[in-house]
Amino acid sequence: MQKKYKILIIDDSEEILNTYKKFFTKKNYSVITASNGLDGLKILQTGPNDFDLIITDIVMPNISGVGIISIVKKKFPEILIIAITGWGEHPEMLASEAEADLVLEKPIDLMELDKRITDLIKTKKN
Repeated sequence: MQKKYKILIIDDSEEILNTYKKFFTKKNYSVITASNGLDGLKILQTGPNDFDLIITDIVMPNISGVGIISIVKKKFPEILIIAITGWGEHPEMLASEAEADLVLEKPIDLMELDKRITDLIKTKKN
């Protein structure tokens, strides 16, 4: 039986959160969402630390995706992180410097994102 991977999705767009949650739930992932970086960090710190992957927007109010990546990589280095941006090269460079495992640009094809997640999990978890 294949493991059901647990994903935390952090984005300030409710539309994106709902779309991703619906898609990845159908793909047999366990999905938790947060509408901002602060809530995402609270989920990580108060819940059981068994997330396999975080997908985070880079540009958000309060705590940016770059801040999330930096904090998570220090506290939970085993969690994979995909950073997503629609804001060009500068945020991508910051996400890479903060050690995101993968940085992607919006708009994203969900089937392609699913494939990239599968490849990333296979590469990093083996």
